[in-house]
Amino acid sequence: MESARDLVNLSFAHEIIVNHKFHLEPDSLPQNSLWKMVRENVHKAFWDILESELNDDPPEYGQAIRLLEEIREILLSFLNPGANRMRTQIMEVLDMDLIRQQADNDAVDIQGLASYIITTMGKMCAPVRDEEIKKLRDSTDNIATMFREIFRVLDLMKADMVNFTIDNLRPVLQKQSVEYEREKFQSILEKTPGALDHTTAWIKSTLDELLPATIPTQQTNGQGKGQRAKPGPFQVLNAAFLHILTWDYDKSPLPETWMTDETRLREIQWQLQQCQAVNEVLLIVYSTIGGPIQGLSSLSDRLKRMTSVLLDGMHSPNFKMEEALEGVSAQICCELNKSLTERNYPTLTPALQATLTGQICSITQKDNPIRTLVEDRVQQYFMILICDPKPQAKLEQVPAGLTAIKPELALMGAKFISMVNYNKTVYGPFYADIIRKLMFSSSPPATNPPQDTAQDSVTTT
Repeated sequence: MESARDLVNLSFAHEIIVNHKFHLEPDSLPQNSLWKMVRENVHKAFWDILESELNDDPPEYGQAIRLLEEIREILLSFLNPGANRMRTQIMEVLDMDLIRQQADNDAVDIQGLASYIITTMGKMCAPVRDEEIKKLRDSTDNIATMFREIFRVLDLMKADMVNFTIDNLRPVLQKQSVEYEREKFQSILEKTPGALDHTTAWIKSTLDELLPATIPTQQTNGQGKGQRAKPGPFQVLNAAFLHILTWDYDKSPLPETWMTDETRLREIQWQLQQCQAVNEVLLIVYSTIGGPIQGLSSLSDRLKRMTSVLLDGMHSPNFKMEEALEGVSAQICCELNKSLTERNYPTLTPALQATLTGQICSITQKDNPIRTLVEDRVQQYFMILICDPKPQAKLEQVPAGLTAIKPELALMGAKFISMVNYNKTVYGPFYADIIRKLMFSSSPPATNPPQDTAQDSVTTT
């Protein structure tokens, strides 16, 4: 449980550090979901009971008093430590013992208490909630509905308070981000010895792939027997980072050192898959049709936008790629014929359209040459960024054949390299220990890697 808490704290802090837009939102369930329907029905029943109790003769105040007590605690939680005057006033007006005595004598001024609560909320809320407070003040609803709206606005205010705290905490965390995250992970590792198992397996699989590809070297003992040269530690780590870009989440869990960035990694991976497919389609179109459509940037842009829209969401399990590519082919043929006609070229023959459709649909095959070419060159692009000490200068230098998706590649490249460099800075000592153990000894990596106190500048995503 302690490790779980550490992991939650680590994930939360990491999100605050790297994502400037990170804020908490009030709980919201998917529309038409079972949970949403159950919650709405339960809440409706609760507020209906409250309304019924307050309309009794004499009124029943049990539920209302419990709500007032909860509201009082929420209001007190919004106060700063030095706000003693406001604290005293809230405790005096919402004196629960006094209110219970008044309830026993049917003398509770519920409307007056609700008015005080709304006024107090107006003093505490952020300016963005002023309109909500005004609606509460002007409300002519019955008291049960008013209490329901009070709780809704209080939930918004709680989210505002949390987000205000996050904004104030972010600069502090950013100054100590590397040390904080490394210490938190070390704490997890000490309590859970297997916390680097997936990371070790990830680096080991990369090392195993690199070993057959290394150049043979001759032994100097005079026997003339050759052996494979071991790859360097940086070569291993850079290749491992490249594997993260195309990680197969269905086959194996993400390395523990990357868990805090899983959402961002998946988004980049999905965007990259879509961009690659768009690029493959455009390469097929231009290689098949040739001269009549060369040099027309407006046509290229239209084909790119159209293909991107039709392939949007292709990472979804329910997405039918072949059907989508057939639709892409039909739209492209229609657009090409329109462009050719406008410039007095003959339209595509049925045979050529069929050929174009077949080639576009064939990119679903893993051994498709166009798909292989694009994927290899995308890998080259990202490997150059990973290996270069100043990758920002290389973001716009895409390999031949990828010009159509150059802006998207540059954006994804900047995000991915930012994550890689930050990850390398935080977890570098752990990686160094794992690689050393894998390459130079048969003993398992230590749980207390040498600490590297060097801290690079943090580039946020």
